Amino acid sequence: MKLDKMNIAIVQRLKDGRIAYKKIAEELGVAEGTIRSRIRKMQEEGILAITGLVDPDQMEEQSVIMVGVRVKDMNLVKKGEQFRKLRGVISVCVVTGRYDLILTVVLKPGFTILDFYNEEVATITNVREVETFVVYKSFDLKVPLTM
Repeated sequence: MKLDKMNIAIVQRLKDGRIAYKKIAEELGVAEGTIRSRIRKMQEEGILAITGLVDPDQMEEQSVIMVGVRVKDMNLVKKGEQFRKLRGVISVCVVTGRYDLILTVVLKPGFTILDFYNEEVATITNVREVETFVVYKSFDLKVPLTM
């Protein structure tokens, strides 16, 4: 499934997570069942996730770090898949530039940066270099609640 014009219009309306499917259907001039089936299919295919996200600045007991990773081999997709399974990782991007991967990691009480490296990153082979960026203040960043 691709994001055609109808799917894009649906997703744009879902920015208000409380909007009823019936209202979306009325606005787009289609049946409510069409909206339900398109949303379900986008969710099943991993195109769309409907979830609550929070401002990490408001979560006193958790912090966010970004990690730049350089690897020794060039199978970046495979490495990205390995990193995304690590505890605390909420996103992994294959990127250009100085690093091969950029991770977004949420740390919560009892799970420190040192724990992340010693218990999680250490399980992945062929990591050449990592650099940690602690997020002190974010603008428009929202993360899943991981308490």
